Amino acid sequence: MVERIRSDAPVLVIGLGRFGAACAGELDRLDREVLAVDGNLELVQKWSERVTHAVQADARNIDALRQIGAQDFQVAVVAVGSLIEASVLITANLVDLKVPQIWAKAVSQSHGKILARVGANHVIYPEAEAGERVAHLVSGRMLDFIRFDDDFVLAKMYPPKLIRGVGLNQSGVRTKYNVTVVGVKSPGRPFRYAEADTVVTNHDLVIVSGTNSDIERFAALDR
Repeated sequence: MVERIRSDAPVLVIGLGRFGAACAGELDRLDREVLAVDGNLELVQKWSERVTHAVQADARNIDALRQIGAQDFQVAVVAVGSLIEASVLITANLVDLKVPQIWAKAVSQSHGKILARVGANHVIYPEAEAGERVAHLVSGRMLDFIRFDDDFVLAKMYPPKLIRGVGLNQSGVRTKYNVTVVGVKSPGRPFRYAEADTVVTNHDLVIVSGTNSDIERFAALDR
C-alpha cells in the first residue's frame, strides 16, 4: 500500500534560482517547513532567514544529500532545470534515496522525458506554461488563464455583452457556448459562486471553465 503523504509534510527544495527561490519562499509563506539547498553559498545566505533551513551542498553527490537528511523527506522539488545534466543526476539521487514524491523542473520536452524516466513523479515546464499563459493574455480578452493537462481551462475575463443583464439560465451560456460561469466578481465585493439566476452586469468580471477551444471562442464574443 502506498503511503499517503501529509499535506503539511516538510519539503526539500534543491536549487535557489528564480524558480526554486519563489517555490521555497511561497512554501514558507504557507507555513510549510522547507529545507532549501544550493551549491552557491551566497544564495544560501540570502535565503537563510527567509525559509526554515537553508544549507550549502552539492546535490549531485548522493552522500552530500544523505548528510543533510534528504532521505527523510517525502517531498522534494528539483529546481535546477537549466542545468540539465545536474537536474537529471539530482533526480536520480533522490529516487535512489527513496523520496516518494519528486517534482522536477524541465526546460524542454526531451529533458522532461528523461526526468520522468529516471523517476520524477511530476515534471514542471514553467517557461512553456508562462509563455502559453501570456499568449492568451496579450490579446486583451482574458485577464488570467490556467490550462490543465486534460485541456480543461479556467479563465478570468470581462463578460461578453450577450450574457449581461439577464440570469445565466436565460443567457444559455452553457448550452450555447459550452462553457460554465463558475464565479462572478462585482466591484468592491469578493468573488461569489455563480448560480442559475445570477445576473452579470457591465461592471463585473467572470471566471469561466471549459475546454481551451470553447473558452477561446467565448472570449472572442462581442464585448
